[in-house]
Amino acid sequence: MPNPAPPTLRDAASLVAAGLLPAGAEAAIAAVSATYAIAIPPTLAALIAQPDDPIGRQFVPSAAEAVTAPHERPDPIGDEALSPLKGIVHRYPDRVLLKPLLACPVYCRFCFRREQVGPAGGVLSEAELAAAFAWIAARPAIREVILSGGEPLMLAPRRLRAILAGLAAIPHVETLRLHTRFPIACPERVTPALAAALEAEKPLFLVIHANHAREFAANACAALRRIQTRGIPLLGQSVLLRGVNDSADALEALFRAMLAARIKPYYLHQLDPAPGTARFHVPIEEGRRLMAALRGRISGLALPTYILDIPGGFGKVPIGPEYLSGEDQVRDPWGKPHRLAPSGASG
Repeated sequence: MPNPAPPTLRDAASLVAAGLLPAGAEAAIAAVSATYAIAIPPTLAALIAQPDDPIGRQFVPSAAEAVTAPHERPDPIGDEALSPLKGIVHRYPDRVLLKPLLACPVYCRFCFRREQVGPAGGVLSEAELAAAFAWIAARPAIREVILSGGEPLMLAPRRLRAILAGLAAIPHVETLRLHTRFPIACPERVTPALAAALEAEKPLFLVIHANHAREFAANACAALRRIQTRGIPLLGQSVLLRGVNDSADALEALFRAMLAARIKPYYLHQLDPAPGTARFHVPIEEGRRLMAALRGRISGLALPTYILDIPGGFGKVPIGPEYLSGEDQVRDPWGKPHRLAPSGASG
């Protein structure tokens, strides 16, 4: 018989046993886990060479998470204030977020929903889901529904298919989007049945969350291909994180790995100020310099938009870098300034 798969690491003791925490840290990490969930599935655990390497840093808990910086807030992007009913977040007029569950296969230590997600996050009941569908159906301005959470791909294929079909049946919903880490975290669970459940009657885009090139291991890429063979386009989103991808070389490798996996880099997020995440913070000006360093160095296909989700729920905005100076001067990708022809001048 084949050996059973290693278990997901879910507490301080299992992290110590796996060599990802020193024994002396167990008490402090147990205290952190009382507030913020821990889960590192075997696929990701196998990628961690050291607890503080670019993979381990994302998932191995730290005692620093018990300290909340003055600028950090429990609901950094205003989800709760913009939630008219359970499972719905409505920030923009033409789109809405649907959270069918608040559990994940892996818990990122920088997660902006870390106060809401966890093993007890559960799924929306049939009645709650029906109420969410009715709310969307009653608002014809909504053109796009985004499934997030939690991890939508943890749903059983039958339930996921039913949710997508129900949303696609709403006449004014034109586009579906699903944000996921599942093919990276649990590639072995991206079965043909799960991939088939993603075939919707309306256009569906999957947005894959990854922050380091090493996350695109062979098994993850194979899982992504099982989805892509269904004709589902993939976009990539990442978070700029200290000690993970805060160099031009690391970002270049990440975005090239996405393209190699047939994923278009879509967003590079400035870190949201969730409690206990200050160790990951990269200042915006540094992020702008990193993005400027990539312009002209890698294909435009590989460049995402660097964005800030304005704390408090005021929406996402691009944050540069800028290349125009006034109306008549622009700098090229290598920093050299050039004067533009006056506005309205004829050739």
